[in-house]
Amino acid sequence: MSDYSEVDKKQDLHILHSMGYAQELERRMSQFSNFAVSFSIICILSGGINSLAQATAGAGGAAIGIGWPLGCFISLVFAVAMAQISSAYPTAGGLYHWGSILGNRFTGWLTAWFNLLGLVTVLGAINVGTYYFFMGSFGTPYFGLEDTTATRIIFLAIITGAQALVNHMGIGLTAKLTDFSGYLIFVTAILLAVVCLAAADSYEIGRLFTFSNYSGEAGGNVWPETSGTWVFLLGLLLPIYTITGYDASAHTSEETVKAAESVPRGMVSSVLWSALFGYIMLCAFVLMIPNMDEAAKQGWNVFFWAMDAQVNPVIKDVLYLAIFVSQWLCGLATVTSVSRMIFAFSRDGGLPASKALSKVSPTHRSPVAAIWTGSVLSVLFVWGSSLVSIGETPVYTIVVSCTVIFLFFSFAIPITLGLFAWGTSKWDKMGPWNLGEGVFKLFAILSIIAMVLIFVLGIQPPIDWALYITVGFLVVTGIIWFGFESRRFRGPPIGDEVARRQAEIAAAEKAVGEV
Repeated sequence: MSDYSEVDKKQDLHILHSMGYAQELERRMSQFSNFAVSFSIICILSGGINSLAQATAGAGGAAIGIGWPLGCFISLVFAVAMAQISSAYPTAGGLYHWGSILGNRFTGWLTAWFNLLGLVTVLGAINVGTYYFFMGSFGTPYFGLEDTTATRIIFLAIITGAQALVNHMGIGLTAKLTDFSGYLIFVTAILLAVVCLAAADSYEIGRLFTFSNYSGEAGGNVWPETSGTWVFLLGLLLPIYTITGYDASAHTSEETVKAAESVPRGMVSSVLWSALFGYIMLCAFVLMIPNMDEAAKQGWNVFFWAMDAQVNPVIKDVLYLAIFVSQWLCGLATVTSVSRMIFAFSRDGGLPASKALSKVSPTHRSPVAAIWTGSVLSVLFVWGSSLVSIGETPVYTIVVSCTVIFLFFSFAIPITLGLFAWGTSKWDKMGPWNLGEGVFKLFAILSIIAMVLIFVLGIQPPIDWALYITVGFLVVTGIIWFGFESRRFRGPPIGDEVARRQAEIAAAEKAVGEV
């Protein structure tokens, strides 16, 4: 990175030291790499395809033509507000620090737990989505594999272990692969759109703006029978669930050059480009569908059904391979994100075995214990939750529905705190990426409104148990905080504590070879 000067490096170090932390992780991520890690986690080829039935078996074409841009805007308001804060406080585990600095120890601790639980479960959900895509594209057609719990967990253990191993070997290799992932997603999304348009029988542009109601039997029971308005609103979960995970740009702040500028740009641009290319790709797919009523009946199998019906088998398999690799790289980037959150929270004593979890390998300059812990927990979560059901719904399905609620709660807490902290002693200095008070507060208020909408949509049938899971989690966290953590957990260094840490900072940097 020839444009990363000694002055830039000193500035990054100064900001990190002023917040009480050592440069233990290695700064090797360019601005594009920071964008690519969030773009890879969003991965329109993962959520946009695996969750497609939320639209096609809901409000039909209008769920894409109108619903996708609307849902993407909801995600964008969070990204813009978070970008403002990230420019002022560019640290690993950013959300946790923002929640602490702009609020207090409790709000930081609560933000960390919401974000951590969301990241671990979303890693499991992403890799389960990759498993089902593999089964539909290659596993069953070519290898005759059957979907069993054992097959699913073995597959997850293999691909998650590979993702953890790459992360273990350092941010250099990880960044190269997520950079490649960024280009691969761009190219594959455009190729898929071109193939869909070439395979379409006709171009009924009007179907992109035609409202239908495929709830109940008409849509393969993806959604219970409900009104046309509700089924359209529920379809917004497709873009909202897909366009998330862009907090990865913040989590990799300490590994990104010129972080105060690169991180906010990476966060916002990853949402904008994902929204644009996702829209092109999904609109082309809807236009290719031979019959919308028949497509709705396919439920969760709609993507494979349409591709089998319309696309040349060889071209289809080439696209499937590119999509599968993109989905694996999506999980790779998510391991990076969850491990940095574990590392950052642990170095302030926020987790059991914090001392081990906050260790950085001097050889690879990566938080090895955090990487493997997050990866193992994600597989154990899928395994355990797949074995238990509430009624006819597996606990896994219910908890994954809560995942996005937890993640957006972890976004909303520091944004809400920032709304009130702007200009006070808690936040009196902005970073170089500065929207101005009026714009930030507008997006902060929009984020709060969006959070209410996401929560309401996220607890509707057939995932209404998500309400009880979320409330239960809040009760448990309250008990843990007031029973134990309020007396023990000190939070990130603030004020005089930063000055007292300078000797520790120098020793930590020397231990990993930072000069």
